[in-house]
Amino acid sequence: MFSLKEIPLKLPDADISYFPNFFSEVESYELYNLILNETNWQQDNITVFGKTYAQPRLTALFANNKKPYCYSNISMHPKIFTKELLEIKLKIEKVINVKFTTCLANLYRDGNDSNGWHADNEKELGKNPVIASITFGAARYFNLKHKKNKALKQKLLLENGSLLIMQGSTQDYWLHQIAKTKKIVKPRINLTFRVIC
Repeated sequence: MFSLKEIPLKLPDADISYFPNFFSEVESYELYNLILNETNWQQDNITVFGKTYAQPRLTALFANNKKPYCYSNISMHPKIFTKELLEIKLKIEKVINVKFTTCLANLYRDGNDSNGWHADNEKELGKNPVIASITFGAARYFNLKHKKNKALKQKLLLENGSLLIMQGSTQDYWLHQIAKTKKIVKPRINLTFRVIC
């Protein structure tokens, strides 16, 4: 049995935990390559404040049902979970006792790829959604800021093989992002497991 190290982020109005080395370096490398090469990545157009542009990352949606996932005027339709994604999902579910239905996969190709400030609060996720986020590949900073108290901010380096869990009222009170960076960074795959109601 592997030994898990859990690091709770002690933030008000939030329930966030970070698990470094959730997957070993060898496992992470193997899974990164499998997912990178076997996924049919897509790049959708996104509309923000009336302007439309190419989303600054590649994505793919997987699920054990046919329910779409809609955000920022994008409607994604899932493919069936692959064997590797099912194994990852099962390992996470043993830790937090949640049965996930859906995985939104993100590929950040370099430092120019990003994800702007947002909360995972779409109606189909239900109230107090549980979001489990896996990182394979390059480490990237995960930024958090409170919606009401602008003085409350947090920055966390999401490392290869790590797991981040956001649950409870986190999405009601906090925004998060993966910001662009001018540093030279290698690609990162981010798997975000969730329940589509």
